[in-house]
Amino acid sequence: MHFRFLFLFLTAFLPVYMHAQKLPVWGNTNTVQPETDWLLHTSEQKAGIYQSADGKDIILSNGLLKRVFRISPNLACIDFQNLITGQQLLRAVKPEARVTIDGKDWQIGGLYGQKEQAYLKYEWIDGLHAQDADFQYAGYGIETLSQPVHGEPRTWTLNKKQPSGKQINFLFRSKQTALQGIEITIQYALYDGLPLLVKSLQIENKGTHTIQLNRVVSEILAAVEEESAVVGASDKEERKDPTKPAAGMQVPQGLYIETNYAFNNAMRYPLSDQTTHWKTDSSYTSQVNYDYKTPCLLEIYPVQGPGIQLKPGEKFQSVRSHELLMDSYDRERRGLAIRKMYRTIAPWVTANPIFMHLVSKSDEEVRNAIDQCVATGYEAVILSFGSHINMEDSSEQNLKRWKMLAEYAHRKGILIGGYSLFSSRRISDSDDVISPVTGKPGGAFFGNAPCFGSRWGLGYRDKIKLFFTRTGFDIWENDGPYPGDVCASTTHPGHKGLEDSQWKQMEIQKELYHWLNARGVYINAPDWYFLDGTNKTGIGYREVNFSLPREDQKILNRQNIYDGTWNMAPSMGWGFVPLTRYQGGGPEAILEPLKEHIADYRQLMMQYYGAGVQACYRGPRLYDSEPTRAMVAEVISWYKKYREILNSDIIHLRRADGRDWDGILHVNPDLPVKGLAMLYNPLDKPITRNIRLPLYYTGLSQQVTISEKGVHPVLKKLDRDHSVQFTLTIPAASYTWLELR
Repeated sequence: MHFRFLFLFLTAFLPVYMHAQKLPVWGNTNTVQPETDWLLHTSEQKAGIYQSADGKDIILSNGLLKRVFRISPNLACIDFQNLITGQQLLRAVKPEARVTIDGKDWQIGGLYGQKEQAYLKYEWIDGLHAQDADFQYAGYGIETLSQPVHGEPRTWTLNKKQPSGKQINFLFRSKQTALQGIEITIQYALYDGLPLLVKSLQIENKGTHTIQLNRVVSEILAAVEEESAVVGASDKEERKDPTKPAAGMQVPQGLYIETNYAFNNAMRYPLSDQTTHWKTDSSYTSQVNYDYKTPCLLEIYPVQGPGIQLKPGEKFQSVRSHELLMDSYDRERRGLAIRKMYRTIAPWVTANPIFMHLVSKSDEEVRNAIDQCVATGYEAVILSFGSHINMEDSSEQNLKRWKMLAEYAHRKGILIGGYSLFSSRRISDSDDVISPVTGKPGGAFFGNAPCFGSRWGLGYRDKIKLFFTRTGFDIWENDGPYPGDVCASTTHPGHKGLEDSQWKQMEIQKELYHWLNARGVYINAPDWYFLDGTNKTGIGYREVNFSLPREDQKILNRQNIYDGTWNMAPSMGWGFVPLTRYQGGGPEAILEPLKEHIADYRQLMMQYYGAGVQACYRGPRLYDSEPTRAMVAEVISWYKKYREILNSDIIHLRRADGRDWDGILHVNPDLPVKGLAMLYNPLDKPITRNIRLPLYYTGLSQQVTISEKGVHPVLKKLDRDHSVQFTLTIPAASYTWLELR
């Protein structure tokens, strides 16, 4: 009996010491500041996992960031540093995570006894202690990065390279009788060439009884604050909530957070975020704020749920927290950092097929649109809302019909897809989202909406899978679910009640996206689901604006592009060009007859393709005459010639205001064409301007060759700030473009 106990004790902790001896030792050379800008060049320093010379710590670093963990008497993060700037992000030691099981909170890892919470000295760490009630560190394992989404794109994609790096998994177990068999793994993914860590948490029930998983806080960081406000609460009521930050106080900007649990129909991550919580920390008693209201404690968790039951043998996977270390307060540079993160870790977002949005009433119109795509260089047809496609019709006749049309498209080298509505409609009392307030259908984000966990919702998922399996379609444009509606139904088979309804519906939705992505299906989605396999969402626009005159639409579209591409790559957003009447408006708002509005048609195409942004060209056809066809083919040919640079990062030059020139600059140091500027003149007369072009992110440092519209190259020396001034004339109510080599 004693030998058996000793064997179990040793094997529980043996992995720590066995693995620790295999890790390379962290040395002073690992802390050297990077010599090159990671936004311009891929860092030569790769992701590495090390141990300290004394064996007390495990260090994660890729030359751009460093995160250090003390592993005894329990595991805790003791250092989180931006190696680009040298900035320390951590001021105090906290638990690694927290879970609420059967209504009781349990800490995972962590060390206690730090008296001063404003900063942490290394010599204090040996004096910190663990708490027996917490989940205890039991070992670790190292593996290569695991991608959440798998699949080969069928479309043109700027970056097809899979990210590289390393992942470490820290294992925790509890000594509590009620938690025997519950294993928690904290997962850290470290990427090559990015100042990025991705943290998540897995819970596995190896016990004999079911547990209720009420809440999972997968990240807890006592972050360094970035301002010192003595007071800040706006009224007495706010002061009563000890966890609420003071109104208007700035959260730390050195750490940018995104998780794969975002929704709000906002087309912007900060407004869609559901999991990032900057809280106050009353244990930080030396902070400047009199009421301890400084937002300096980061916690990551969904507000609702998960609220699930975890049965023996089941696993739970938390949200993934993407923690990107920022090295600047400059809006453009911060946006470039976010865009590079997405291009690297989610390369599918760089897929960007050239598609039309077909409004069809017959199969013949579909075939005609396919033929017009071939004749103009388009690559895909998406049957728009209002068309005669119905993916929910699982009849043999319907499936064969669309399979034949897909085969016709594929023979012509054209991809085909279609639109499907989920939200914004009523199904039935038994299938709709049930309001927790009234106990009746209604009260969803869009009034009425079906629950994805209802019988109808699960059937909808299965019908979509069947449609794509049987027809061979290439693109899915889904309209909803949008905002993670909660549902109080207790009879839906996909969830048990209110508490787990949001989490379960999101899991159903993500599984469908993963399933489609694994088959190479391109996904236009209505919300910020990029980190689970979607390719594109709306760039941000007001639909009724497309009923305005074309002259207004031109400027508004350029404003939408300018505003929508700070944190999004061009390929991540779609715009809109109504070829026929949409949201009202008269002849002045639409392009049909196309042959009568060729100049406006060209301008709208050039604005979008010149930004690398695909628009939904919505109508029954792409051209109605040979001159129209020739114009469309010419623009598409130009776009394909410069496709790589046009899909590269955007530098924002001047926002459209209708008063003077406006424009953007594409940059990519890895291409022969280092930059391409699109410049517009909204005025009714030609204008001559001396325009300053910031070329730092082109990678050019000495000189540049500038060609207007690809001709008459001029060699210019760069100023000390990597900029160059160039004088040119932009035609009246038109545009020009500059190629930079």
